[in-house]
Amino acid sequence: MDLVRQVEGKYPAFLFKQQLTAFVEGLYGMIRDNVKREVSSVLSHVIQAPRTAKAGLLTDQHSYWKAIVGHFNDLLKILQENCVPTIFCRKIFTQLYAYINAQLFNSLLVRRECCSFSNGEYVKQGIEELEAWCTQAKPEYAGSAWDELKHISQAVGFLVIFKKFRVSYDEIMSDLCPVLSVHQLYRICTQYWDDKYNTESVSEEVLNEMKTLVNEGAGSGAYLLDEETSMPLSLEEIGNSMDTKEFQNVVPPQELLENASFQFLKS
Repeated sequence: MDLVRQVEGKYPAFLFKQQLTAFVEGLYGMIRDNVKREVSSVLSHVIQAPRTAKAGLLTDQHSYWKAIVGHFNDLLKILQENCVPTIFCRKIFTQLYAYINAQLFNSLLVRRECCSFSNGEYVKQGIEELEAWCTQAKPEYAGSAWDELKHISQAVGFLVIFKKFRVSYDEIMSDLCPVLSVHQLYRICTQYWDDKYNTESVSEEVLNEMKTLVNEGAGSGAYLLDEETSMPLSLEEIGNSMDTKEFQNVVPPQELLENASFQFLKS
């Protein structure tokens, strides 16, 4: 408390709100970044499928996806036990999924070894694990987190199509990968290789159409995804979403109960 700046009497509410906002934003960032660090250490193992089909190795690789889900379960349990508003939970899981989407998708674009049929199958299985977690956590806590995986979901869905050479440009852009830009699709199509079934990429006609649009500067020239790092909600949103019933059975920390300034918490 000695570190908290003293406020003048005529502006107590305004300055308190400023300090509270800064505290919540800082806390949000710390929670999100801590989980991102834990997930990041695992993502490096799930970006590319193992080169060998040994059962033991495949089991180990599958366990990495389970580890990511485990981090989410641990976080959700902590948030629930501490009566964190559900809107806060939804926003933080949405940003974590967006982070995973950007990391996996960007790796697909910059590393040709990741742009293969077998890798598409492998990543697709892992994404299904994340989808199942959203269903288990329910929209109350997961929110729209699953929607944040659209780029990587559509990309790996395209990688595992067997007869790509029969698919037209319009079908790719409108039906298969509507979220991806022509620059992103062109890079995926030119890097694609199949180490499992020896399937071909898209036809020369489709590839030339993409190349023409890329050279003409259609859409944005940037193809890598950016990551959102700001807190995507305001203090007002948190306050308006809270229900007093959520705190009826909350027991205040003993440190506060022993402090004379917080005796009102006992009432």
